[in-house]
Amino acid sequence: MIEAEWPGQIGICEPRRVAAISLANRVADETGTLVQGDMVGYAVRFDACKNKPKIKYMTEGILLRELMSDPLLKSYSAIMLDEVHERTVYTDILMGLVKKILKKRSDLRLIVASATLDAEMLQKFFNNNSTGDRKKDTAIIMSVEGRQYPVDVYYVAEPVPCYVQASVETVLKINSSKDSGDILVFLTGQEEVDRAVRLLNEHASLIEESKKKEKMCVLPMYGALPYHEQLKVFKSAPSGHRKVVVATNIAETSVTIPGIVHVVDCGFVKLKWFNDDTHTNSLIVVPISKSSADQRAGRAGRERPGKVYRLYTEEDASKLPDETPPEIVRSDLTYPILQIKAFGIANILKFDFPSPPPMKNLKSALEILYALECIDIQGELTKPLGFNMAEFAMNPLYTKVLLSSGNFGCSEEILTIISMLQVETIFAKPSSGSNSIKARIQKRLFEVEEGDLITYLNIFNGFVQSETSQGFCQKNFLNYKSLQRVVQIREGLKRMLQNYDVPIASCLRSTEPILKCLVKGLFPNAAYLHHSGVYKTIRGDIELFVHPDSILYTIPQPQWVIFCEVVHTSKLYMKDITVINSEWLTELAPHFYHRTTHYD
Repeated sequence: MIEAEWPGQIGICEPRRVAAISLANRVADETGTLVQGDMVGYAVRFDACKNKPKIKYMTEGILLRELMSDPLLKSYSAIMLDEVHERTVYTDILMGLVKKILKKRSDLRLIVASATLDAEMLQKFFNNNSTGDRKKDTAIIMSVEGRQYPVDVYYVAEPVPCYVQASVETVLKINSSKDSGDILVFLTGQEEVDRAVRLLNEHASLIEESKKKEKMCVLPMYGALPYHEQLKVFKSAPSGHRKVVVATNIAETSVTIPGIVHVVDCGFVKLKWFNDDTHTNSLIVVPISKSSADQRAGRAGRERPGKVYRLYTEEDASKLPDETPPEIVRSDLTYPILQIKAFGIANILKFDFPSPPPMKNLKSALEILYALECIDIQGELTKPLGFNMAEFAMNPLYTKVLLSSGNFGCSEEILTIISMLQVETIFAKPSSGSNSIKARIQKRLFEVEEGDLITYLNIFNGFVQSETSQGFCQKNFLNYKSLQRVVQIREGLKRMLQNYDVPIASCLRSTEPILKCLVKGLFPNAAYLHHSGVYKTIRGDIELFVHPDSILYTIPQPQWVIFCEVVHTSKLYMKDITVINSEWLTELAPHFYHRTTHYD
């Protein structure tokens, strides 16, 4: 299209920031130009090209925000939605929005790229031809054959008791064999990845001392990892070393890591699931789909014949679901609905989703948005609050806290707390028992009776006072990479608050303004201590328990708390908990709570 001198920009949308940045760099290299120049650029959260390159790679959230100021995407002559088989919430919203745009812009070209998704379903969704004459179809299917080498698949004979430990043992067996080639391990989250990397590095040190086996260069790969750290997986291992990449499902389709010959697949994935009965998001580890299993196996056959070691039985593999359910049918829709409203779509029920979300999830989202005062009784966005909140790519509860912080004189502290909540793992979890005890002792230095969020504030302040020292993190068993990411996120959010004229101020040593500001946005997530000894949500009377990682787990439990999320394992556990005064709920959210309510 560039060679044909198409006017306007060509936008390529990726579901992950690492894919957008790495692909932009790759295309710039192939075209002999500089990335972020006039030919090729990228735009991701807090890092965007300042000019208008002909080819622009971006995340889905960036394109959605551009739609707010350019509803018909007039800057673009073509849009490509890549990796749509991942079926993120934003993928589905973009498909619905671009479908509307195509009806008004016959000159716009849309390319929808998918590795596994049913192409006929996509064609039917975008095809406006109702005549029955295939020659008049407005959407056609094109197949591009990729080169794939054969991959040998190996299963375990019996289910493994711990797939993290089993993955480490499998890597060591591969490394001790004569099979050459790099190794890619799939686990479910940052915590598991960091644990496996730590264990493998311990073995790698022993290997270097023994000089009997091939040395290992072990690298993590997950979404929250700083980009310069993610880039390391694309480079060759040092001479005499085998590269071992331990990743989440980010490495399943979005990126291709060169040199991979062996894949170790744990067989599980961590999905966010919204429970309308409890009005909570839960992070649940579930078996992967057959489609995902095929994608993971395919990583081993890109450059030469490969091998995949599945840490589950062949019988269990046959019982896997065909596809992973789209995010839109299992997610909290509060922020997505807020964004759709910002595009001027008044009737959400008439919006054309590729997979319609559950009606109860839509209703729940509208109730929360109304309670946050960003939509009115007619369902229209409020001015300026509703429109401002739509600009923030995060949970609207957090956005309400941020935008309220100036009124409480604590925006500096709230910026830190909300930024800390954007990363997955703050604490490093040592594998040895003695270090685990030391880590617990060090954590207590930052803990306060007000709860987890003020503790996070103390941790970040200590990190900054140490001049963002890696030694500070090692001493206190903190995740250095995560805290680096927090610094970056905080800078971006601070710029956004300044754009909305929110006063940047500190409440110094006073914590009450911070706690009240948190209640201003997190009030829907309030719980009280029932006489039975368990917590119950005020809305729905759902039983909740304090997560073992919370500082409130080991101290006398307070009567009233607010929480940020719920994790569903053996029980429903509250995470990121803050102690509050019950009177603040009726003071700061009188439209949601009434003082006369009595709890047994």
